[in-house]
Amino acid sequence: MEKPLIQPQKQLDLEERMNALGVTDESIVEKFILGGGKGGQKINKTFSCVYLKHIPTGIEVKCQKERSQALNRFMARRQLCDKIEAIHFQKQSKELAEQAKIRKQKKRRSRKTKEKILQDKRVVSLKKENRKNVSVNH
Repeated sequence: MEKPLIQPQKQLDLEERMNALGVTDESIVEKFILGGGKGGQKINKTFSCVYLKHIPTGIEVKCQKERSQALNRFMARRQLCDKIEAIHFQKQSKELAEQAKIRKQKKRRSRKTKEKILQDKRVVSLKKENRKNVSVNH
């Protein structure tokens, strides 16, 4: 009995991940193309290279790491999920940072902080006062 190229559990995990990200087969353009590079006659006559394009995001992935089309297809889908997650989490972290900034701006200052700011202002004021020209009466 021949061992499958991709373990069934890994395949299920990938499908769950794609569903969680909202990636469906309808939202992907999938093409199998001739690969390039090393491999000689085998690479020149088999369509083992996989090209994926996620239509909603415009993300494109091309995978030709293995000789097997099925393995390349699996790895290309995994790469696509990685890229979509990276974009999604980047947007999320920007939104959280913006919310934290607004929250910090609206937060009232403590009494100690206010006193420290006023003390610093007094010090700067004295410095500037001492810089003024001293008028000399002759």
